[in-house]
Amino acid sequence: MSPLIILDGVTVSRGGRRVLDSANLRLEAGERLALVGPNGAGKTTLLRTLIGLEKAEAGTITAFGAERRTERDFRPVRARAGFLFQDADDQLFCPTAIDDVAFGPLNLGLSAKAAAEKARAVLERLHLSHLAHRITHHLSGGEKRLVALAGVLAMDPEVLLLDEPTNALDDVHYGRLNEILANLPVAMIIVSHDRRFLHRLSSRVVALQGGRLHPAAFHSHPHTHDHLHIHLEGGEGDHRH
Repeated sequence: MSPLIILDGVTVSRGGRRVLDSANLRLEAGERLALVGPNGAGKTTLLRTLIGLEKAEAGTITAFGAERRTERDFRPVRARAGFLFQDADDQLFCPTAIDDVAFGPLNLGLSAKAAAEKARAVLERLHLSHLAHRITHHLSGGEKRLVALAGVLAMDPEVLLLDEPTNALDDVHYGRLNEILANLPVAMIIVSHDRRFLHRLSSRVVALQGGRLHPAAFHSHPHTHDHLHIHLEGGEGDHRH
């Protein structure tokens, strides 16, 4: 089976700086890829580039078996790769939670009735039915994050792109998010500084440094408490992943 997503020599610049510099990446079906790196390394830019929200100035992007270059090429990619934004307030804009969750299915061509039924089913599956008719801007931060995820899942994505999904979550919503994601049979690219979250969910780790992607691995070092760190594997040269 071919990889779901392939970046081959992709370069993206901003303000005269190469954020991605001949970056290479492959995401296989069912794989859960942890993407790590310091603040400002370009992790969010990489996610946005995968679905055409940032334009690559060099290299090729292949998604779901086809090369993607133009806005028209990327539209079907966005229907199959669900992007959970770092800030849920950037994702929720409808009056109520169920309206927000139904928005994606409506855009995919479902009727208003079918989209509402799909939204109710997803909220029920995620044990969020009690939030259906709540006003979105009255939800807590954790509730917003879970409703935003429900909106992404309502589109039945084959890939999830998760940008700092655990930010500002309390213990209850953190646990619910872990449980939901752990039981989803879809490929994921997860950007997070939460090492324990990544360690539990991911099957592979890559580190973004100097605009390029390097294979990495989790290592636990004994201290008074164990701390997970990222170590690069191999040399500093260009790698294909």
